[in-house]
Amino acid sequence: MNIEKLIQSAKKSSWGRMKLNFILQRFIPFNRPHGLKVIHIADNEVKVKIPYWRINQNHLKGIHACCLATAAEYSSGFLLLYKLGMKNYRIIMESMEVSYKYQGKTNAFATFTIDDEDFNTNVLQPLKSEGVVYKKCTIEVRDTNNNLLCIATTNWQIKTWDQVKTKVG
Repeated sequence: MNIEKLIQSAKKSSWGRMKLNFILQRFIPFNRPHGLKVIHIADNEVKVKIPYWRINQNHLKGIHACCLATAAEYSSGFLLLYKLGMKNYRIIMESMEVSYKYQGKTNAFATFTIDDEDFNTNVLQPLKSEGVVYKKCTIEVRDTNNNLLCIATTNWQIKTWDQVKTKVG
C-alpha cells in the first residue's frame, strides 16, 4: 500500500478520503472509537472532524476535553508526517498544552495549518543539519457554529530513522 498515493487521492475526492480514513482507523486504533475523520487535506492544512456523539461527551454533555486534545494531536501529527514523508522520519509528541475556551455541543473540527516557509525554516533545514528537531504546532478546534472550543499546542520531536535509538530489555 502506498500511503502517499492514498493521500493524493484523498485530497481530490470524497471516495479517496473514505479509503484514507478506513486505513487510518486500522493503523491508529486508539482513534477508532471516537470516529475521528480527516475531512480536508491539502499541502499545508489538515482538518479532522470530531463527531458529537455519546462516546465523545463528558458528564455535561459537551465534547470531552481529551477527545478535543486527541483530534488536535491527530491533525498536526498527520500533516507533519505527510509533509515529511512517512518512511523517512519518526515523530513522537514530546508535550502538549491545551487551553479550553468553550463547551462544544455540536460536531467539532481540529484544524492545523503550516506554511511552507515555516516548515522549511523550522523543520526541514534543522533536520538536515542536526537530524533531530522539535516543532511546536498550534491547532484550533472549533464547533459547527465556529465557536473556538480550544487551542492546543503540540511539541513534536522529529528524527530521521537512523537517529532513533530503541533500547530493548
